[in-house]
Amino acid sequence: MKEEGKRPNSENSTWKKLVRKKWFYPAVYLTFASLILATVLWYQNQAIDLPDETQTDGSNLDNYLDTPFDENQDAAPVIDQDEMLKMPVANADETQIVTKFWDYDASTEDKEQALILYNNKYYQSVGLDIASANDEPFEVTAALSGTVTEVKEDPLLGMVVELTHDNGVTTNYASLGDVAIETGAEVKQGDVIGTAGRNLFGQANGIHVHFELRKDNNPLNPEEYFNKSLRDIKEPSDEEEEGNEDDAKEEDEASTGEDVEDQTDQNEDPSHDENENEQQDNNESSASTASA
Repeated sequence: MKEEGKRPNSENSTWKKLVRKKWFYPAVYLTFASLILATVLWYQNQAIDLPDETQTDGSNLDNYLDTPFDENQDAAPVIDQDEMLKMPVANADETQIVTKFWDYDASTEDKEQALILYNNKYYQSVGLDIASANDEPFEVTAALSGTVTEVKEDPLLGMVVELTHDNGVTTNYASLGDVAIETGAEVKQGDVIGTAGRNLFGQANGIHVHFELRKDNNPLNPEEYFNKSLRDIKEPSDEEEEGNEDDAKEEDEASTGEDVEDQTDQNEDPSHDENENEQQDNNESSASTASA
C-alpha cells in the first residue's frame, strides 16, 4: 500500500526534475516557434498561387497571358470582307428612295431627284434620302458590320451616326430621331442604330434617313454597291483612270501604226519619187527665169 501511494509522488518528482533542467524551456520555445513558422510558410505557399485582385499596375500581366479562353465570353465581331452592303432599313419593302446620289453621268430625271432645296438654293446630294410611304418613323439598321466612331447632333442634319468598316469604308446615317447605340460600340449588319426622323436640310422629305457611303472619305453612290461585297467597294475614279490609260495607250499604238504604214507606202510608191524630181526641176527653172 505504501508503494502504491508513492507512485504519484515519484511521477511528480520526475516532471519537477525535468522542468528544472536548463534546456527544458528553450526546447519548448523552439518547438512552438517551429510549429508557427511551418504554419506561416504553408499559408504563404497556398496564397502565392492566387492573383492579387487589388494589384492594378499591370506587373502580373504575364501571369494572365496563359489564362484559357472562355468560350462564353463575348468577343468583338470580325468583319467579313465578303459581307454584302444592304439597305440601312429593317424593312426595305416599306420604304423608298426619295433623294438620289448626284451623278454627272446620270439621266436628267435622276439628276433632278438628286437636288436638295434648302434656303432657296439647290445642293447636290452626296447620299440617299430614304423615307416611308406613309411618313411614319421606321427602324434604321447598320448596312455593314463595323465600329461606331461618332455619334453627334448636327444643326442641319440632325442626329448623325458614323460607322467605320474595313477597306477604308465608312457609312453615315443622318436625320435620326432616336439613337440606340454609343460611340465605341461594335455592331453587326442589321443591328438597329435608331429611328428615322426629321432635319432642316432635308425637311421637304419629312421623316427620313440620310445615308452616305464613303471610301477613303470620298462619297460613293450607294445604289451602285447594294448587294456587293465590302471588298468590291472602290472609288470610280480609280477604275476610270485605269480605263483612260488603256484607251490612250491603244490610241497611241494605233496612231504609231498608221504613221509607219504611211511611210512604208511612200517608200514603195515609185510615183512619189517622180513627183519629187519633177517638183525640183520646176523650182530650178523658176529660179533661172527670175535671174534672167
